[in-house]
Amino acid sequence: MSKSTNSIGKLGESLASTHMVGLGYKILERNWRFGKKELDIIAENEGFIIFIEVKTREQEFEDRLEEYINRSKQKNIIDAANEYLRRHETEKEARFDVIAIVLNGGNPKIEHIEEAFYPTL
Repeated sequence: MSKSTNSIGKLGESLASTHMVGLGYKILERNWRFGKKELDIIAENEGFIIFIEVKTREQEFEDRLEEYINRSKQKNIIDAANEYLRRHETEKEARFDVIAIVLNGGNPKIEHIEEAFYPTL
């Protein structure tokens, strides 16, 4: 990952965290790692613990967002989330969200997709 791509990703994660806090969520973790797997943001509200994948681009997304988070990426997120839940007991239901951010030259556009995917058996 280039330095430019890395800094764009970090900016997106910061914007996403601010967005979530503005909606009343509590941020529990950022960039939580389980081996080589990473969860961008872990947040909670009254009913859910939410595992959030953040996708940031400078320009509009060319493909549908689902194409950026394929089955393999979803599996990695789910595996890491399962490990997080194993280590941190909670009665809350887990949810997997995606936040897509287009920077638009300093005028960011944020799209928050709740329940973007589900763990499958």
